[in-house]
Amino acid sequence: MKVALFGATGMVGQGVLRECLLDPGVESVVAVGRNPTGVTHAKLSEQVLSESPDLSGVDACFFCLGVSSRGMKEDAYRAVTYDLTLAAARAMPSGTTFVYVSGVGADGRAMWARVRSETENALLALPLETYVLRPGYIQPRHGARSRTALYRVFLRFSAVLYPLARVLVPKHVSSTDQIGRAMLALARGGAPARILTSRQFNALS
Repeated sequence: MKVALFGATGMVGQGVLRECLLDPGVESVVAVGRNPTGVTHAKLSEQVLSESPDLSGVDACFFCLGVSSRGMKEDAYRAVTYDLTLAAARAMPSGTTFVYVSGVGADGRAMWARVRSETENALLALPLETYVLRPGYIQPRHGARSRTALYRVFLRFSAVLYPLARVLVPKHVSSTDQIGRAMLALARGGAPARILTSRQFNALS
């Protein structure tokens, strides 16, 4: 299986990249992003997002690229969240498995939720095997690290509560490695639902 991975330098993308490189069924990974991953591996090649990456022969695309809406105007947020995501999806061959990391609450009324919901719906309308993951709290594991300083502080203090949260609110709690393994499972066998909560995709992992 050949995988295209968008956003491999973000916290979730780091975890997904690790799982892809560890999986013996993944022959190659094309990491597409704005910055280099800093990872060296025989399976891994990297392409710059702004240079029309070559995605020929891709079997699955894992889209982990995103930005926080904090302090952003809707047009700027939409350019990354909707426009960039749809451009990547439309570049995929028909029938490719496309797994998109959205977020819990994406069906709400806030600006970010409206844009996310529109993105999800547009992706699901394409001739791809599309799945949407809606994680809530994500625990970074195996060295995955957020690029946002404030979020890193939050994760450091909340890590002690992660085991308890998994028991009390399992449908809103996941980890970077679980997301990576769930994406690989979807690429191989799909799932009955196209929009999956943490509980649903954790079960696949």
